[in-house]
Formats: sequence, C-alpha cells, structure tokens
Amino acid sequence: MKSIRSTSFWLVLLTLSLNFTACKNNGDVTQPAANVTLVGSTPITTLTKAQLVERVSSSGLLPAQLTSLLNLLLQRDVKAYRLTYKTKNSDGTTITASGALIVPVPVGNETYPMISQQHGTLFNEPDAPSYFGNNSEAANIGALFSSAGYILACPDYVGYGESKSVPHPYLHRQTEALASLDMLRAAKEFMAQNGVKWDNRVFITGYSQGGHASMSLLKMMEEQYPGEFTITAASCGAGPYNVEGFMQDLVNKDTHGIAAYNNLYVWVLQTFNRVYGLNRPMSAYFKEPYATDVQANGTRSNINVSINKAFSDAFRNGINTGSDTDFLKAVRDNNVYDWAPKTPLQLYHGTADNQVFYRNSTDALTAMKARGVTTVELITIPNKDHGPAIQDYIQGTYTFFSGKK
Repeated sequence: MKSIRSTSFWLVLLTLSLNFTACKNNGDVTQPAANVTLVGSTPITTLTKAQLVERVSSSGLLPAQLTSLLNLLLQRDVKAYRLTYKTKNSDGTTITASGALIVPVPVGNETYPMISQQHGTLFNEPDAPSYFGNNSEAANIGALFSSAGYILACPDYVGYGESKSVPHPYLHRQTEALASLDMLRAAKEFMAQNGVKWDNRVFITGYSQGGHASMSLLKMMEEQYPGEFTITAASCGAGPYNVEGFMQDLVNKDTHGIAAYNNLYVWVLQTFNRVYGLNRPMSAYFKEPYATDVQANGTRSNINVSINKAFSDAFRNGINTGSDTDFLKAVRDNNVYDWAPKTPLQLYHGTADNQVFYRNSTDALTAMKARGVTTVELITIPNKDHGPAIQDYIQGTYTFFSGKK
C-alpha cells in the first residue's frame, strides 16, 4: 500500500506523455469479419486538440497546475462514434445496448491500445457516454486519454442510451461486466471494418460504480474468456468491491446523513430486490417514514439520517444473524474483492471516502494477497472524500498505463 505523492509528479507525467506520443507502429490491423455483436455505428463528433484543451480545462477533473500542460499532454484530434450492440439484460434476455468509441486521429502510421472505461453512477440520461455530452466521463476523461494515444471503449451499460427503456441494474456485476465486454467485442468488429489501427492490447479502468464494473469485467474476462483479449493492466478507483462487508457497515454503523449518498444504497437495494426476484415492499427494509418515502420516490427519496437508523429492525436482524438468506445470497453474488487476478492491477481510494468506504479497497488488497497475488497495489489517497479523490485516480491511472505502453 502506498500514498500518492505530488513531488515531481508533473515532470514524470509530462515526460511519459512525450515519450509515448509515438505509439507502436508495427501492430497488425485486424481483418474485417462479419458482425457478431455490433449492430450499428454513427459518428458523433470530431474534436480538435484545441477544443479538447478547452473541454478538459473547464471540466474541473484535473487540478489547476496540470491545465497549463494540456497543450503538451493532448497530442491528437479525436473522433467519437456511437456504437449499438447486442448484450444481455439481468434476466438473460438479449437486448441492444450502446456506448461511445473514441478514436485518435492517427499521426503517421501509429497503432493504439484500447481502454475499456466504465463510468461512475449516472442519475441523468444525457450523461451516458454515447451522448458524448459535456458532463460525461467519456467526453472528458475518455477524450483526454484518447488524445494521448488510446482508443476508448465506453459502455453506457444496460438501462442507458439505446436500452434506456429498461431499469438500470445498478451494481449488478454480471450485467455491468457483460455490457462492458460486449462493447469491447463490438468495438473490435467496428475497428476491423473501418481500418482503425489497434495494437490488440486492452486496458481496463473505472471509478466508483465504474470501479466495481471494471473489477467485474476483469474477473469475467480472466476467468471465463481468458484468451479473447490481451489485457495489459487495470486501474480501479473507489469501487464497492466487498458489497457484503459494505452492507454490514451500513446496517450497523453510524455514518453520514447525506441523502444523495443514501439514495445510492437505496438504488442497490432496489436492484437486488428486483433482479433476484425478492419483490418485497420497501417496508421490509425501512421503518417509517422512510419506507413510504422510498416506496414512492426511490432514488429521489430523502433519507437524511445515518441509514442504519432508517432500516427496519427486522432487516437489520436478518443481516446480522444471517437469517435473511435470500438477500444475503444476492449481495454475495455481487462481491468482486476475493479472487486472484493475474493482470497488473492498481486500486485507488481516498481514506475519507464517505460514499464508498475505504475498506472496500483494503479488503480487496488483503483478500488478493492472501490468495498469493503479487500484481495488485493499493494507492491510498490520504484524507480525501469520494469526489476529490478522482483527480488522483486520473493522474495515477494515466501514469500507470503510460508505463505499460
């Protein structure tokens, strides 16, 4: 475990950027093949380097001291496409999903690695990657990485974009992972048909919900489809990897009374209640007046107390005694912390994270090392909450991935 240090970071970052602007020039271009996953593609926009500098500077995602270096860090114009593709919903039915594919405009005969970027929690449909709006991670973080020499595959997940008519299965690892993997498959087909020069390597990253989705994707790819893609490295930031331990903390410990954070926990609970066929009324989980509020307003409810005070005694008892076997089975099915990844993996997490507790990353590190994993590292971000720590995650991920190029 180590902490992020700012000393000489900017010099290292700039040096890496300049050293790796000339990407590999000897990769083989994938030959065209019939579509299996890809349904369709539509150009979204082309952004020049100058437009990218303005967009990233105004996003607030990077600290002020880095914005002066953006003209050097951002090396290429980029093109963004909206892909639609086949995947499966949480009930196993085939569904058409969507995502953004961001491609650098080539400099010379460059070939590029691809990053699968899983986005964090979205409450607003226009922020999904395939709309490429100003507030989307794809249009900011994704475009930054693409201009620096990466192809970005950014899935919307099920429940956004093309599949917005169905409920988003929030924090359901199977649909997160499969939608992300199928986006990679669709991207591969698109690139083969359109002459995009990909060097066949894949990086994986995401923050918050995107951290959980990225860990879920990495686990699925390594364990179920080990030969399909060449995974070079993965970076997961502040994800709820130990869903069971997280739930135990929420049930038993006094935490913040932030309604916006509590609504995320409500969303997870309602997803598991639906996806796993529990179909209980919210009064099974919450006491009044919160049960009525959640039943009526869902993720727009106003639980402004520590959420353990809002849960019903029966629900808390079922978790603590293990007697609520159906709910606990659903929770455990979405754990992604206790396994043995082979891919070089960095975890980023702020110690003062009040939204996704820091224990999620320490639990993952401990469990993985107990399984003999030597390629995992926890990057501790001292005294930062969930939102502020994202800057450190972006900087660290850029440096980590650049070191593998």
